[in-house]
Amino acid sequence: MDTILGLCIGVALAAACGMRVFAPLLIVSLGAHAGLVPLGESFAWLGTWGATIALGTATVVEFGASSVPWVEHALDAVASPAAIIAGTLLAASQLEHLPPGAAWFLALIAGGGAAGLTQAAGVTTRGASTVTTAGLLNPFLNAVQSIASLVVSVVAVVVPVLAAVLVLTTAVVVGRWWWRRRAKRLHLGVPLAA
Repeated sequence: MDTILGLCIGVALAAACGMRVFAPLLIVSLGAHAGLVPLGESFAWLGTWGATIALGTATVVEFGASSVPWVEHALDAVASPAAIIAGTLLAASQLEHLPPGAAWFLALIAGGGAAGLTQAAGVTTRGASTVTTAGLLNPFLNAVQSIASLVVSVVAVVVPVLAAVLVLTTAVVVGRWWWRRRAKRLHLGVPLAA
């Protein structure tokens, strides 16, 4: 049961990392101070006040930078690998009861994968918005991503199973939409790269 609960928390936090890298780390740090997030010895540093202050500062800077047109695109280049690393780290922090090899393997596949997919979806959405609206919709999309990252992170800490269900449901809905769009384009003879 610890493994399933740890995966629920880890995958939800990792998905939130794909939206904003530092907000989920900050929420985990605050959750550790409140006694809501158990952190093993290897991740105890996340529960220190120094980490909380640093992560809070990084979160504010990331939220601010993501709302500035054109800076957001540069931020994506850095945030994509950082999201995967942060997602893997947060997933691993919830799987410390497993042997280290198994914990990091699961964290990389589940956590890094969830963060990478969420990050890719956000980058693609903002790219489409840039092309179709000349970037006018991007500040709204960035605000939605910032809020969603905070909400998913808090829910992951407070009600982890609900957070996992929300993340999985969203993945299924987006996957079905993409698959239908792909099938329609193939049926119409439109190249997939277009």
